[in-house]
Amino acid sequence: MKPSSFALLCMASFSLFITAQATQSNQFSQLPQLAKSPQKILFGSCSHQDKAMPILKSINKEDANLFIFLGDNIYGDTKNMQDMADKYQRLGNNPDIKALRLATPTIAIWDDHDFGENDAGTEYPQKEQSRKLMLDFWKEPHNSARYTQKNGIYTAYMYGKEQNKVHVILPDLRWNRDELTHVGRLNYQTKRKPKNMGPYSPNLAKNASMLGESQWQWLEAELQKPSKIKIIASSLQLLPEFTGWESWANFPHDRERLFTLIKKYQVNGVIIISGDTHWGEMSKVTNNLDYPLWEVTSSGLTEEWKEVSPNKHRIGNFINKVNYGELLIDWQQVDPQITLNLKDVDGNVFSQQKMPLSSISPYDKR
Repeated sequence: MKPSSFALLCMASFSLFITAQATQSNQFSQLPQLAKSPQKILFGSCSHQDKAMPILKSINKEDANLFIFLGDNIYGDTKNMQDMADKYQRLGNNPDIKALRLATPTIAIWDDHDFGENDAGTEYPQKEQSRKLMLDFWKEPHNSARYTQKNGIYTAYMYGKEQNKVHVILPDLRWNRDELTHVGRLNYQTKRKPKNMGPYSPNLAKNASMLGESQWQWLEAELQKPSKIKIIASSLQLLPEFTGWESWANFPHDRERLFTLIKKYQVNGVIIISGDTHWGEMSKVTNNLDYPLWEVTSSGLTEEWKEVSPNKHRIGNFINKVNYGELLIDWQQVDPQITLNLKDVDGNVFSQQKMPLSSISPYDKR
């Protein structure tokens, strides 16, 4: 029996729906490929799935080449994986998140709240299940090593060709992270808290690490890959020291090891971007390095923290309202020009640093 006209119409409509769904899914299913070297990279962190995100409207007007989510992309804070999945779904249902992912290639790393629980590390019992939820949400290709590698979801991306390559490195600071050292409740309440500092002190154990040795071997290999600019996209602050909150400073052997490798291999054009803090700032370190290291901390897309910790490496002022970061690269110059920006909810520049690429190079490789 031939189908009726109505049935044919229904079948055609369903086919169009399936095609549209597949097309939309495929837009997210592959690693972001950029046709040319990126000129505008945006980044941010700390996006609570149950809060309004008006800042995304400004971000979606930017026409960026890439957006990097730096962690705490949801606030899961649970061992219940259905609860975690529901929170990812609520973030994904945000119309402005949908618009961002349709218009702009996005990549992501996690921090503690989307890893599983506040300040969690290697001891978190649900990290395998959490890994799958996170990677599925960000549409990681199913054959990606990030699903199966034993030491976390760290990864790297190389964008551009020949002389204008931009290498984005995303370490995993959760999967292997050793125990934090706590100063004690009384010490925190009486000495740290009045100074807007957190409860942690450096773990000085020789082998204490956030990354673990296998990830360190991977990172050392990545640092040796040729590129014009290397962006280390860290979920935690790297340059600021002893804020008392989570940071690379709590694992000083890790921090020093990274600096040593950058110098050893004369790594070109390192720029650090980070999240987590619920405030934004820029930091600069020059001691015992071949060139100044700059870090832009952008946090958060929804979260704010008014009691900003001291940072002796801070350049300029901090912003303790919602913000996002921007990295601009002008490849048209003989010496490419780099602009680092922190922007507010309306897309206005709050803090800015400009520099030629040669100023963050161990020697002129042009």
